[in-house]
Amino acid sequence: MDSAAGIFSRACALGGLNVFGRREYYSNIMGRHSYYDVRVSDAEITCHRDRVDLLTTFEAESLARHFNSVVEGGAIVFSAKDEDTPLDKITYLDPRAARDLATMLEEHGLPASTAGTLEYARGHGVNTFRINFAEVVEILAERLGAPQPIAARAMNTLAVSVSCALVGYEIEYVHEALAKTWPGRQKIIDMNVAAVSLAYEFVHDNLDTSAFGLELLATGIRDPRILLNGSQAIALGKMAAGLTFQPYYPISPATDESVFLEAHENFATLDGEPASVIVVQTEDEISAIGMAAAGSLTGARSATATSGPGLSLMTEGLGWAGINEAPVVVTLYQRGGPSTGLPTRSEQGDLNIALYGGHGDFPRIVMASSDLTEAFYDAAQAFNYAERYQTPVIHLIDKALSSQTQTVPPFDLASIQIERGEIADPARDNPDGGDFPRFQPTESGVSPRPLLGTPGGTHWTTGGEHTATGRVTEDPVVREEQMEKRMRKLELAAS
Repeated sequence: MDSAAGIFSRACALGGLNVFGRREYYSNIMGRHSYYDVRVSDAEITCHRDRVDLLTTFEAESLARHFNSVVEGGAIVFSAKDEDTPLDKITYLDPRAARDLATMLEEHGLPASTAGTLEYARGHGVNTFRINFAEVVEILAERLGAPQPIAARAMNTLAVSVSCALVGYEIEYVHEALAKTWPGRQKIIDMNVAAVSLAYEFVHDNLDTSAFGLELLATGIRDPRILLNGSQAIALGKMAAGLTFQPYYPISPATDESVFLEAHENFATLDGEPASVIVVQTEDEISAIGMAAAGSLTGARSATATSGPGLSLMTEGLGWAGINEAPVVVTLYQRGGPSTGLPTRSEQGDLNIALYGGHGDFPRIVMASSDLTEAFYDAAQAFNYAERYQTPVIHLIDKALSSQTQTVPPFDLASIQIERGEIADPARDNPDGGDFPRFQPTESGVSPRPLLGTPGGTHWTTGGEHTATGRVTEDPVVREEQMEKRMRKLELAAS
């Protein structure tokens, strides 16, 4: 599904159109219903639309779930094998959804089957186009001189190409999109180019499109733009800000960001210098926050990415980072809760745990992004806040934003300024020697910090309350002094 939507989105973007995509999927590995809607316009677009102009499907569940979303004058492309499937034979159609749909169809005198849904759509002015995809795959296999299972791999491309052909979109942009989807893999590109040509021929020769009037026209504008999703925007923002270390534990929907970073661990900066990010998959979220917090104390710009249940496990580690004034960044991908909840659905239910999660008070900064461009710049700025105020920063987004795909102008890397905060030089800041006062009370609440391993620095970190030099103490006066010192950072940040 991602490949299909990616080809279509790229083809539209290459034709100068603006794209906004939305991906929805169940939280199992395979088998359940997934879909990807893509909105396209020659004007800027920043949200999805619930009504659909063109629905393309090659399995019965998509037909049953989405037929009623198609607008009058729109079209449904469906597979011949799904033309008359009883609703109770669609394996993963939820019983409640099947009952509601059957009731609605029966009220209109229609059978409780996909045939009923198609008839209902036609009665509401929707064009329907039946395609025997198995037959088309046979023709493709014959043209390629390849086994049918190999040709069947191009099924998504066939479906996308049928859609593009129906709306009259120029074929050369689809070809160009294929080259960008599989760069350097010429055999795959050639097979899919053949699938595109076959699909356009099939629509022209076999489908009566006289009643279908929707067109999709390229603008021809080739202004520089990026087509990416929210997870990629955040990963790129972190890279631009100098991220060097990201431990993580896989959890939906946060995993995509770390996987993207893993795929681009080594890269070149604008001046051609080599750079890299170390990405470590840990055994659990507790380890991830511990490693990220510790990494930040060495001077490495360190972050982790997680979602609701993962942050719950990280709260003790966040408290440790708070009491040790570690400049760690946590990217929090909100999903449906409570508990495991809805792992792949969007919900903005983590604000309270982001603001207040943990026992006892410690300063933190919580940021929230509203679109892909903000997500890029916020991801970069989070490190500046973390190091300027020596405190954890939580960057809030949600599943909808993380999996949203959009065309945006290239990001302005010149606007990314890296601020490291008050880095201590023990020889300068502690000329008399002795233990370095890492947690020295200051008017601002921010104390110069020696990076772990700096000669002359005192590197004493503990989860217990501590003195200015990091030694554990339960002295009530020192306790209040340290608590008030840490909390003054929020006054500074607010000003």
